[in-house]
Amino acid sequence: MSDESSPPRKRRGAGRVTLNTVARHVGVSAITVSRYFNQPGQVSPELRERIAAAVEALGYVPNQVAGGLASARSKVVAMVVPNISGPIFANTIQGFSDTLSQHGLQPLLASSYFSPEQEESAVRAFLGWSPAALVLTSRFHTPATERMIAQADMPVIETWDYQPERAPIQIGFSHHQVGVTATRYLHDKGYRRIAFVLNSMAGDLSALERCQGYSDTVQALGLAPWVFTPQTGLAPFEAGKQAMHALMSGPQRPDAIFFANDNLAAGGLLAGQRAGLRIPEDCAVMGFGDYAFAEMLLPSLSTIKPPALEIGVLAAQRVLQSLEMLPLDEDGIRHLNRLDCRVIERESTQG
Repeated sequence: MSDESSPPRKRRGAGRVTLNTVARHVGVSAITVSRYFNQPGQVSPELRERIAAAVEALGYVPNQVAGGLASARSKVVAMVVPNISGPIFANTIQGFSDTLSQHGLQPLLASSYFSPEQEESAVRAFLGWSPAALVLTSRFHTPATERMIAQADMPVIETWDYQPERAPIQIGFSHHQVGVTATRYLHDKGYRRIAFVLNSMAGDLSALERCQGYSDTVQALGLAPWVFTPQTGLAPFEAGKQAMHALMSGPQRPDAIFFANDNLAAGGLLAGQRAGLRIPEDCAVMGFGDYAFAEMLLPSLSTIKPPALEIGVLAAQRVLQSLEMLPLDEDGIRHLNRLDCRVIERESTQG
């Protein structure tokens, strides 16, 4: 039995500001307002200002689900990275987001934590919502993810890697070449007992490729590879500390250590100093990533700087070109986009 004193229950959606509400407020058709959101370049600047003012005044929020159903595409671009909070991917995500947002698209992010299985789960969930495009990190996928990529009716881009033979658009660099570049740099500085420290995160296959580039290069130079693998799952700083202690406590010591990333290198550098080592006099230290703290360490950390921001911006531009929201290059949409990493020399290798 209802309580007659209770106010009537408000039906969900009642009073909601709709596209038609905005159109009536401005005095134009609903098609014009829809065009403002989906093809703003086809609406005059004066009318865009009036519609924007009405949207703000009325508090209108476009129904993206309905829009996605009508067009079979949403206004989001799905992106999977190994670690959203990782400093090495921050600039990529920022450049990607900033470039998309200028054209009315937004990124939808997920972390794989270097797990191909978690990446597969994210890709399956994302594709169920029909994103405008799919952007992945590297080429290391499960067979199920490979099948989903092959069947996806949307642009697919692989970043932070460069494999010309693959079908997805390639935007990145060769991790093998990173290992070659860092090793040759250390050798040119006069170091001969060069060790490599792998990532403590299981599944970082790109770090294994950098290690292979290192191994190939030291052997080509007539030296012996010296690879240390930290305990799986250790926090990066702790893993770097473990590596430094293990490598410097034996009868044979390296005179330079190339760490798989800057977090590991920082942990090793700080642990070495605490143990009384002089860096780089007793052992040079080099990382990968050029994290924000690398320049602030004492001594400052030499590293390999990847084109993180450029990858994000270029990935967004290729998405927009694929969706005909940006003009094409002279040769169409470039499938191959190879970028360069560079050595950042600082005090930790200036022996």
